Amino acid sequence: MATEEVNKPLSLPPYPEMIMKAVEALNEPNGSNKSAIASYIESTYGEIPAGHTVLLTHHLHKMKESGELVFLKNNYMKPDPNAPPKRGRGRPPKPKAPVPSGTTVSSPRPRGRPPKDPNAPPSAKVVPSGSGRPRGRPKKIARTVSPPPPVSAALANSGRPRGRPPKVKPQLTEVSVES
Repeated sequence: MATEEVNKPLSLPPYPEMIMKAVEALNEPNGSNKSAIASYIESTYGEIPAGHTVLLTHHLHKMKESGELVFLKNNYMKPDPNAPPKRGRGRPPKPKAPVPSGTTVSSPRPRGRPPKDPNAPPSAKVVPSGSGRPRGRPKKIARTVSPPPPVSAALANSGRPRGRPPKVKPQLTEVSVES
């Protein structure tokens, strides 16, 4: 019988309850850090589970997110009841105008492109309003085959070839060395 009592699992209160008791008991003005809360729980409740630090971190984070605890300068403390509510990040939304009761609010027009009318007759090219031209790049106009234009007499008589002339290389001169 004595061995059964030793192997019996410990019945600890829930972590959020232990954390709140620790913060209240420590009663530090700037709040209590995680290690102080952990040491208080260990000294008060004696035997604790193997994954105590992981569980403590998880529950501290959950309590911080839910607003049960405030995290400031690496310390956890109970929230001040007189403090203004914590604002979220980013720009606050614009205040909405009060709507009289009994009125249904509908958007001024539906979002997105309106659906095509299935009963509408197919139309030819639709010209955008106002400009009188069709959209997009104009089509190429096919040319009729004609003989090439005659070369002007001034260019034909000059005798110069087309394009950029080649770079002129300087002539090498022989230098004699006297000893």
